[in-house]
Amino acid sequence: MPELPEMETYREFLSHNILHKPITNVEINREKSINQSAQSFTDAILGKNITSIKRRAKHLIFELSSGNYLLLHLMLGGLMFLGNTNNSPDRTKQILLSFGELQLNFIGLRLGYLHLLSKEELDEKLQDLGPEPLQLNINDFEKRIQTKRGSLKPLLVDQKFIAGIGNCYSDEICFQAKLGPFRKASDLSVTEIKQLFESMEPVLTRAIKYGGYMDFPMYEGDIKTGGYNNNTLVYEREGETCNRCGAEIKRAESTTHKSFHCPNCQT
Repeated sequence: MPELPEMETYREFLSHNILHKPITNVEINREKSINQSAQSFTDAILGKNITSIKRRAKHLIFELSSGNYLLLHLMLGGLMFLGNTNNSPDRTKQILLSFGELQLNFIGLRLGYLHLLSKEELDEKLQDLGPEPLQLNINDFEKRIQTKRGSLKPLLVDQKFIAGIGNCYSDEICFQAKLGPFRKASDLSVTEIKQLFESMEPVLTRAIKYGGYMDFPMYEGDIKTGGYNNNTLVYEREGETCNRCGAEIKRAESTTHKSFHCPNCQT
């Protein structure tokens, strides 16, 4: 599932390519991916411009010139591709938005969605999300984590605790902090809490720099998207050598989560 760095990569690319261009065609092939009938959805956005694209947690928010918003969550398996009729992927598109010759394809939205919302509906939809990890300060982080008793892995992927981190980057952050993913938050020292906090920004900004770990190209000739796959610290590196201490990276599983970590230098 795309996490904060992937959605930020998508946001930056789309902001350079579709802003202030009118939506010239709408094709809905799966009404369950939207929140109203295909006809009313189409009538509401056809001819409108996207005036801004923002990210909140794992969502993208497309502001329309009408004053309404499109809220995108790709969920598990969801992808986007910006191209034209000549280079469009040979895959089923649940939703297709055209901007003249440019086509924005939404693929794999079996669990994901693109919802048309008013400002009030958007705020209600996002109200339970926790703070953005790149906008959180150490004092607020300490206050939030000191009330928790669970393990770090499920805590970091809890969108009500911090929004935007999932399976991949929770493992990467724990490795950066030299903390085991199943350490109890209540057992962390003040120094370890600081280590955990200070590990979020370098991991997430590095992942954004490399284009995240989702390796489906965003456009024809895309060589950036998915670049983090070759630069992960521990995620999906089971059996490989730890870059920090040389030990073997292991995969561990709890009742609800799998995690990749180095048992030697993560304590």
